Amino acid sequence: MIITQTPLRIGLLGGGTDLPSYYLEHGGRVLNCAIDKYIYVIVKQRFDDEIYVNYSKKEIVSRVADIEHELVREAMLMTGVTGGVEITTLADIPSSGSGLGSSSAVTVGLLHALYAYTGRQMSAEELAEGACRIEIERCGKPIGKQDQYIAALGGIRDLRFGPGEDVSHEELGLSASERVALQQQMMLFYTGITRRADNILAEQNANVPATLPQLDLLRDLAGFAVKRLRSGDVDAIGPALRESWEAKRKLASGVSNSQVDGAVTRALEAGASGVKLTGAGGGGFLVVLCPMERQRAVRESLADMRELPIRLERFGSRVMLNVARDIWS
Repeated sequence: MIITQTPLRIGLLGGGTDLPSYYLEHGGRVLNCAIDKYIYVIVKQRFDDEIYVNYSKKEIVSRVADIEHELVREAMLMTGVTGGVEITTLADIPSSGSGLGSSSAVTVGLLHALYAYTGRQMSAEELAEGACRIEIERCGKPIGKQDQYIAALGGIRDLRFGPGEDVSHEELGLSASERVALQQQMMLFYTGITRRADNILAEQNANVPATLPQLDLLRDLAGFAVKRLRSGDVDAIGPALRESWEAKRKLASGVSNSQVDGAVTRALEAGASGVKLTGAGGGGFLVVLCPMERQRAVRESLADMRELPIRLERFGSRVMLNVARDIWS
């Protein structure tokens, strides 16, 4: 039996510039951080040759090709696991449309668990690239690469994409006090709205030529925030977040809506320094940057939303349990 734990994430700045339609030519940059909410994947050997897959539904099939869950199917094909297993995925939060990178965390966690099941140890970069190939190439999702890399690597990262195909990443290396200061300002609220990011991202991809000024600004704000964080200026992140949200709202029609706009306005008026939706937009979670002395007022302004307490996570995907046994010996 193998159990992997893979973190979800909050993309603070630069989201959207990790799409190939932008970064291949212009180069993208994202400031991203893993949080202490996780996707768990369990891979267990079975006595028979059947394949059991447990998620929001249950599948029992005899062939990998018959699995409906495309991420499980493609991860099994990539790792060469052909049968005799039971695979279960569990999530700390609603795993569909949360804006916290859950799909990519599932893919990274699946690959990590299945490779471990076959006795192979893969690097974080190999897991991230494998997840990108599954989601973008094999499943044809109109997404970027930031989620896969932060799920595999963890930490608070400066992620750079292109120009071209190159991906580079660097942990910011904040001191313990700086990490705590950033963590104390971050609040997360569930809007209660779930949405399919694919539709928003497809429109965003189509709009790249018309939204180059906004995308350039988002990339540059990520660079600015990285520089300020490295100098210990945590207070600069909120205003940068606020500016980035105004740019991001122009990338596609579904990024925001009247309910989200109202919540953002209320939080800012209550004293937040920056507010934005996580992920592609349209719903999911609001991330709020706010000085501690104003957080009570912000909570009251968003009383209709459920707060999710979070901490920053230093580690990426990990194998939490690896029990190897030969049931025929």
